[in-house]
Amino acid sequence: MLEKRGIEFEYREYRDDPLSEAEIREVLARLGVGPREVLRTRDRAARDAGLTGQESDDRLIALMARHPTLLQRPIGIVGDRAVLGRPAKRLLDLVD
Repeated sequence: MLEKRGIEFEYREYRDDPLSEAEIREVLARLGVGPREVLRTRDRAARDAGLTGQESDDRLIALMARHPTLLQRPIGIVGDRAVLGRPAKRLLDLVD
């Protein structure tokens, strides 16, 4: 979608180069949400971790850093703004 519009972007393969805890905190701040709002609760890693819904934000962020599939994606970032690309056309909000 971005390529079709001629919009340059950098893609980061989240499994090969996962975000660190500090990077996740920065992204959450740009999104203006807490980790629960971007947690993939149906992901296998969530089940394997035995998440109960009572975890602290710090615990969730640590889990997301260790298991990057727990973080919803794509996330687009431009400057100090970010959007969750669900649906993907929301990414265009950053460039319009």
